[in-house]
Amino acid sequence: MADDFETFAPVAEALADAARIVTLEHFRTPLEVASKGDRFDPVTVADRAAEAAMRDILARLRPDDAILGEEAGAKAGTTGWTWVLDPIDGTRGFISGTPTWGVLVGLRDADGPRLGIVDQPFTGERFFGASFGASVAHWTRGDERQKLRVRATADLADATILTTFPEVGTAAEGAAFARVARHCRLTRYGMDCYGYALLAAGHVDLVIEAGLQAYDILAPMALVQAAGGIVTDWQGGPAQDGGTAIAAATPALHAAALDLLNG
Repeated sequence: MADDFETFAPVAEALADAARIVTLEHFRTPLEVASKGDRFDPVTVADRAAEAAMRDILARLRPDDAILGEEAGAKAGTTGWTWVLDPIDGTRGFISGTPTWGVLVGLRDADGPRLGIVDQPFTGERFFGASFGASVAHWTRGDERQKLRVRATADLADATILTTFPEVGTAAEGAAFARVARHCRLTRYGMDCYGYALLAAGHVDLVIEAGLQAYDILAPMALVQAAGGIVTDWQGGPAQDGGTAIAAATPALHAAALDLLNG
């Protein structure tokens, strides 16, 4: 683990640092907002500039790695490593002035996610998780530092469940989420990537989403797994390529939620 961690962790931190600077320059300032589709899918200069700053760093430090980014698409590589970047996960929150958006920096190889950062520039929080054989997961804010670990909730009746959009995805996906939420103690909405960070930190127990892209889920998936949680799609398979995702603190919660999702 040491070689891979010492190689990639500083690069990932540098990417998050660069995006933090750019996004804070634009947060809670007047912004021109465009939409990337007929349905409102916002994008701003902050999204594009933050990803460009991260790509510039990779061009200098890891030029042969592949890149998949939300704004600039895919770049081929030759090393077997792919950086998966979402410069602002939660642009709707960003343009609304809420602090629940984040910068996502992920790294994967052929076997799946290996490193993930969920960074919240405005609150100064960084949630870091990496699994190169052994796992490391921690939270930092300035000089503060704490280990991350999911909590041990085993019963849906004791669980807090999150999703970003109340409709979740399609009507059928929304109904499936509701089946699970009815069994949980508390349901909260609108967290974007911050929900996965809260799960890794042991504050909530389940995050269930649909309609995801790879750049939405890969970094949060690496983070949650490094903190001891489980992330799959709604069929129990790999989630790193997007689609549906369920992140759970414990195997018992994961199994119970999967049964209800597919019920």
